[in-house]
Amino acid sequence: MSTTEQEAPCAIYGIERWGNDRFEVLDNGNIGLITDHAEGPVTTDLTSILHSLEERGIASPILLRVANSLKNQIDRINMSFANAMKELDYKASYRGVFPIKVNQQAHVIEKIVEYGAPHNFGLEVGSKPELIIALGQRLSKDALLICNGIKDSEFINLALLSSKLGFNTIIVLESKAELDLVLEESKKLNIRPQLGIRIKLNNRITGNWASSSGDRSAFGLSSPDVLYVIDRLRDEGYLDCLQLQHFHLGSQVPDIIDVRRSAAEACRFFVELRKEGAPLNYIDLGGGLGIDYTGEHKSTENSINYSTDEYCYSIVEAVKNTMDDAEQKHPTIVTESGRATVAYSSMLLFNIINVTHYEEDNIVEVSEDDDRSIRDMRDVETYLTPSRLQECLNDVTFYRDEVRRNFGRGEVGLRDLAKAEKLYLNLIAKMRKATEADEWVSDDVLSALESAADIYHANFSLFQSLPDVWAIDQLHPIIPIQRLNETPTRRAILSDITCDSDGKVDQFVLADGISSSLPVHALEEDEHYCMAVFFVGAYQETLGDLHNLFGDTNVATIEIKPNGDFNLIHEVEGDTIAEVLSYVEYNTTALSNNFKQMVEEAVSNKKLTVKERKAMMNAFKESMNGYTYFEH
Repeated sequence: MSTTEQEAPCAIYGIERWGNDRFEVLDNGNIGLITDHAEGPVTTDLTSILHSLEERGIASPILLRVANSLKNQIDRINMSFANAMKELDYKASYRGVFPIKVNQQAHVIEKIVEYGAPHNFGLEVGSKPELIIALGQRLSKDALLICNGIKDSEFINLALLSSKLGFNTIIVLESKAELDLVLEESKKLNIRPQLGIRIKLNNRITGNWASSSGDRSAFGLSSPDVLYVIDRLRDEGYLDCLQLQHFHLGSQVPDIIDVRRSAAEACRFFVELRKEGAPLNYIDLGGGLGIDYTGEHKSTENSINYSTDEYCYSIVEAVKNTMDDAEQKHPTIVTESGRATVAYSSMLLFNIINVTHYEEDNIVEVSEDDDRSIRDMRDVETYLTPSRLQECLNDVTFYRDEVRRNFGRGEVGLRDLAKAEKLYLNLIAKMRKATEADEWVSDDVLSALESAADIYHANFSLFQSLPDVWAIDQLHPIIPIQRLNETPTRRAILSDITCDSDGKVDQFVLADGISSSLPVHALEEDEHYCMAVFFVGAYQETLGDLHNLFGDTNVATIEIKPNGDFNLIHEVEGDTIAEVLSYVEYNTTALSNNFKQMVEEAVSNKKLTVKERKAMMNAFKESMNGYTYFEH
């Protein structure tokens, strides 16, 4: 039984808003992971999972994949479309496909194929390597294999030949030039292709992926180009091969109105192409089904103003109404909901290594011999009240800056500067305490006080594991996974393990909105304080880079059993130092030999003992084969 949000300190994190019924706080203060089973939902202690994995030798940071979540989400999307089609009396079916680019990891793709088989869930590829991945999977007979992206003759040749193996492959035409290649290869192989055509809609969405939509999008055919393709296919005797119409709005569409408008516009193209003689059977509405990362339930870059059920209903309704008005048969609806399929299934778990405190709790002694600005700063406390916080903040900042300027001019010494800095932090702490009173405090003051938050140094690389946070200001829910029954007494930002000033997280999802600092607990001595970043299954593994040569983290895929225990069903060890060095073209054997030679020269020159040589070589070898992250 969990404590309620109203009475629990954890309410500050807004878990009820963004958790999507996937998490709860247990009575012991740990976060509980909720998974659905035929017998009903069960809750598993996430901290216990982490400890169990670490006891197995799988050290944090860990990318934890929960297979149940992946299956539940595939089932949910398909069920939502099925329910909408039943309610609206839609006369055709739904076929989902997963875009491999969203998460290309082998075990993820294998599980998607396995869990998607009962729904004839297929795959979408946008490159030759992704096509190779797809052709190595045993898709169900009616599942689609959709080929998007720019294609050369080799890509097209392989896609055409795949039909001989029973793959339901559709080659989507992205340009007029691509049509020439498809016709050429089809005639060479004497294979009638299944073709699709990607169109550019006029409707443009909002959000981070706005450039994926509208008539200036990088991919797709304009209306004149569409007619060129239709006429050319007719002239070549291949018009009957055109089976699918495709468009793409973007990875995350925040506003359901954009979904409705775009679906309606696409349907108009679909009707007109059928009138031109194209026997279209599939309408592919691409990706767009979003994730509410913030729990705000509104049309913003990191949120959405609709549910999965509403998304599916809106699409089915738009297609049905347009087809019924045109007196045309209902096509099979296809979507490429990659983000919504995998984002929920993964989370990043990491520990806090140490803390830089930006607060001074000890009394700072100020004498009349101190610099005038230091004495003036001390006196601010005499009028520090909630109603005068802005004035106090202005004053202490001014006086602190005056001491800094005096130090630069040589008028005060290092000890004076240090005293001013400590006094400033002491007063900031008292101002922050004053904000807890039931009086109004301006947002500017709150923001300024939050900017003096602690730095919690975290054992992960932002650039490797959360690249979208750095690149496009993507928000992910981040919370401690333990002590959630205790009121957090500190505010912090997170700094990663890289030596880069950009390697930080300073925007957090809380119950009352987005904050520039995260409520955290003061670390206890020798505490293994751990946090989780949720909803990282989409794109983050694929886009990560080797900043500071921090490689892939350890990966563990688990399956929660109906009794709440879990099975470790797949494990991938994180990159060793030797592996990441090989990625950037180093010969690790040559590095070892060079180091060994230098060590031996030091022994010959009496700078090292033979015993020290052995210890140094052992340390070098152990590091070479060790984890790139901080090890306990």
